[in-house]
Amino acid sequence: MKKQNLIWVMETLGSLYPDATTELHYSTPFQLLIAVIMSAQATDRQVNKVTATLFVHIRGPQDVIDMGYDAYENAIRSIGLYRSKARNIWKLVTSWKLQVVSLEDLNEEEKKVYNDWGYVIPSDINALMQLPGVGEKTAKVVAHVLYNKPVIAVDTHVHRVCNRLGIVKTKHPLQTSKLLEKKIPDDYKRIAHHCFILFGRYHCVARNPKCATCPVSKVCAYYKKIKKNSL
Repeated sequence: MKKQNLIWVMETLGSLYPDATTELHYSTPFQLLIAVIMSAQATDRQVNKVTATLFVHIRGPQDVIDMGYDAYENAIRSIGLYRSKARNIWKLVTSWKLQVVSLEDLNEEEKKVYNDWGYVIPSDINALMQLPGVGEKTAKVVAHVLYNKPVIAVDTHVHRVCNRLGIVKTKHPLQTSKLLEKKIPDDYKRIAHHCFILFGRYHCVARNPKCATCPVSKVCAYYKKIKKNSL
């Protein structure tokens, strides 16, 4: 896709979703972190259903420890892969990685989280990926939402949308993520992730995408192909 078309797509989606943000419900940084971990291979709706009750009791790492491993695992059992997620979150909360060695080791953003909440969540992608249960996609989501980092996490929705539009031509989400961070202009990186997710979740859906009412169909490679095949 030509750069001018890509910018037009970003402008259009930005106007379509002016308040685009995560649909996961949370009120503390730790809640965000574990909600994103739990959302892997699960829908935000499933996670929000669980956390509506869970987050009444869980606001920080110590709350999970106080609840106990078995009770926590049972509380999230309706979420896919709940056993492995419970194990990872338990390792996370009992790990030194959320503890402060020295405030001098923290940047200003991390210091604010520590001063406000009493624990540390790394802002660096590589540091986040050292946490149990945190892969690249999860790390990018947390860094983007919590610290407003200009990174683009790619889930199935983003991967599908960007390949259909012709922004990338990739087979795997991680390939898509790396290419998008090269292709998307810096001014649009902070909106790209959630705009693409919402567009894929509610418009450019996996089956029967709403091409007839698509606001960016005129530059879409997928739409051009189906129009050509219908002639």
